[in-house]
Amino acid sequence: MECMDTLFFILSLCLKVFTVYFAAVALFALRRRKQYPRTAPKTRFAVVVAARNEEAVIGDLVYSVLNQDYPPELRDVYVVPNNCTDFTEAAAAASGAGIIRCLGKVAGKGDALHQAFAQLLRKDYDAFVVFDADNTLAPDYLSRMNDAFAAGAMVCKSRTKAANPTAGCVAGCYGLYNTCFDLIWNRPRAACGLSAKLIGTGFAVHRSVLEALGGWNTSTIAEDAEFAAQCAGAGYRVSWVPEAVNYDEEPTDFLLSLRQRKRWCSGIMQVAKQKTVRLWQGSAPEPMLRWDMTMFLLAPFAQAVSALLMVCGLASGAATGDLAVLALSLCGVGLYALCGMALAAVLALLGGYGLRGMAGTIVLFPVFMASWMPLQVISLFRDTKNWKAIAHQGRGGSAASGRLVSVPGVR
Repeated sequence: MECMDTLFFILSLCLKVFTVYFAAVALFALRRRKQYPRTAPKTRFAVVVAARNEEAVIGDLVYSVLNQDYPPELRDVYVVPNNCTDFTEAAAAASGAGIIRCLGKVAGKGDALHQAFAQLLRKDYDAFVVFDADNTLAPDYLSRMNDAFAAGAMVCKSRTKAANPTAGCVAGCYGLYNTCFDLIWNRPRAACGLSAKLIGTGFAVHRSVLEALGGWNTSTIAEDAEFAAQCAGAGYRVSWVPEAVNYDEEPTDFLLSLRQRKRWCSGIMQVAKQKTVRLWQGSAPEPMLRWDMTMFLLAPFAQAVSALLMVCGLASGAATGDLAVLALSLCGVGLYALCGMALAAVLALLGGYGLRGMAGTIVLFPVFMASWMPLQVISLFRDTKNWKAIAHQGRGGSAASGRLVSVPGVR
C-alpha cells in the first residue's frame, strides 16, 4: 500500500509539472502579438491537396485557391488523388487543378505528400501550402501568408475555422475547440517565440525547410505532428498567422468524431515514441522549441494517466463508502458542466460564430472536451495503425468560395 501511495504521489507531481508549464505559457496570451506588415506579393506558392474520395468537395477548394486576390502567376494548385474509388481526379482537373499521380502503395497522407514534394521541389516554387480537400480559403489567404514569409517566417500555420458550425452540435464543438486552442496555445506561443500547433491542414512551409529536411518523410498516421517534431529538432519555428483563415468541414456525427480524434491521440503517441529522444540528440538550435515540442508530445500520456488516477480515486471512494468523496465528485462534475457551457458561449462569440444556432453546441461542449480523456486512455493501450477516410458531403459553397464546382459527366 505504501508503494502505491508513493507511485500516486510521483505521478501526481509529474502531472503538476505539465499543468504549471502549460499554464505559464498560456499567460503570454495577454501579451500583444506583433503583426506581419502588409507586403507586395512575391512568394510563389504551390497549394498541395492529398485527396481520397473527395469528389464532393474538391471543386470548392480548387475554386477558392484559383480565386484568391493574389497574382495568378504566383500560385498553382495540385491535387494528389490516392486510393480513390470515385471521380476525385476528374473533378479536380475539371476545376483547374494540376494532378500529381502517386506511384506504388500509399498507406496514408504522409506517403502522398512524400511523392508530391519529391516532384514539386524540382520546380521553382518558394513555398508550399497544404490543405485537406474539404477546406476552402478566405480570399486573402495567400496574401497574408506572403506577408509572413516576407517577414522571415519559414513554417506557418493559419487560423482554421469550422465551415459548418451550425450543421450539428458536434461540428460546432470542433469550431469552439479550434478557437480555444488558438487562444490558449497558438496566441501565447506567437507572443513568446514558440511554435504554433501544426495540424494537417492550413499550413505552409518554405522550400528551404523541405530541402534541409530531405523532403517530406513521415511514417506515422500523425504526419502533421511528426513533421512539426522534425521542424523543432532542426530549429524551425512554426509561426502563427491568424490573419490567414481557412474553413474546414467538420464531422457532424459524435461516433465519427470519436474515431477521428482517437486516431489523432494515437498518432501523437506514435510520434512521441519515435521522436522524443531524437529531439534531444545532437546540438540542434532553439532548445526551447524542442522542450515545448517534447511537452506537447508527452501531453497525451499525461492526460491518460490523469484520467486513470481520477478513476482510481472515485473507485477508492466508492469501495470505502466515503459519501463525502462521491458527493464532492458529483459537485465537481456539475461545476465542470456549468463552467464548460459558459466557456463555450464565450468561445462562440470570440470565434466569430455568434450564439444563434449554437445552443446545442454550447450544451454538448463540456462532453466533447471531457471525451478526450477516455480517448487518451484507450490510445495508451490500443494503437491505431490504419488511416480511414471520413466521407464529406460538400457544403454547396462556403463563406470563402460561395460556389460548388460541378463536373460534366461526373456523378
